[in-house]
Amino acid sequence: MKVAAIIQARMGSTRLPGKIMKAVNGRTLLEYQLERVKYAKTIDQVIVATTIKETEQPILELCERLGIDYYRGSEEDVLSRYYEAAKNYHVDAVVRLTSDCPIIDPEVIDKVVNCYLNNQSSVDYVSNTLERTYPRGLDTEVFSFEALSKAYDEAVLSRDREHVTAYFYTNSNLFKLLNVRNDQNFERYRWTVDTEEDFKLIQLILNELYKSNQVFSLEDVIRLLNIYPEWNEINAHIEQKKL
Repeated sequence: MKVAAIIQARMGSTRLPGKIMKAVNGRTLLEYQLERVKYAKTIDQVIVATTIKETEQPILELCERLGIDYYRGSEEDVLSRYYEAAKNYHVDAVVRLTSDCPIIDPEVIDKVVNCYLNNQSSVDYVSNTLERTYPRGLDTEVFSFEALSKAYDEAVLSRDREHVTAYFYTNSNLFKLLNVRNDQNFERYRWTVDTEEDFKLIQLILNELYKSNQVFSLEDVIRLLNIYPEWNEINAHIEQKKL
């Protein structure tokens, strides 16, 4: 079975344009994320799924420099972009990640993927987001190519085409779903990058942790934020965009 992480990425962003190419110590946020995903032991291939727009050139150049596979598809119909990317690279199990998660934890990825692999005969979709106990920014979703194909063929709502996996969890009668919980509830933490405030927090975390441990964990970040609790206030007022 081929397990591939497909990371949706584009330069456009309504709240923080070009956010994935913002740099911390000379490296872009997307580069940090790609490095961390490659540390996940369950991932056989990393694929960046971007759009056909000319403005995505910085993403393509980064992928080519790092030797990362990529696929270009529709900007709005992200579901089709995922389906085509998975089909093009002959992927059996898709790990969906978004490119605004530069400090995603490879151990968390492995935990969710292993849950899928251990239950694949009885589930179509596994994630750590159906019931949120992990910080936002560590979101990991895993599903079969067959489930992706079904969603691609059947989903008609623009919401379901744009958000890729929405068709799964809004049609739980059609798919077998499973949620991965963390031992402690850390849902209050926001480590994704969608605004300038989000970026400021991630910049502080990377500056403090990356120099001594490139593969720092969820627990390392929690310990850091216990030392500097005021950092949590930087983006505490930011609301996640609704589905």
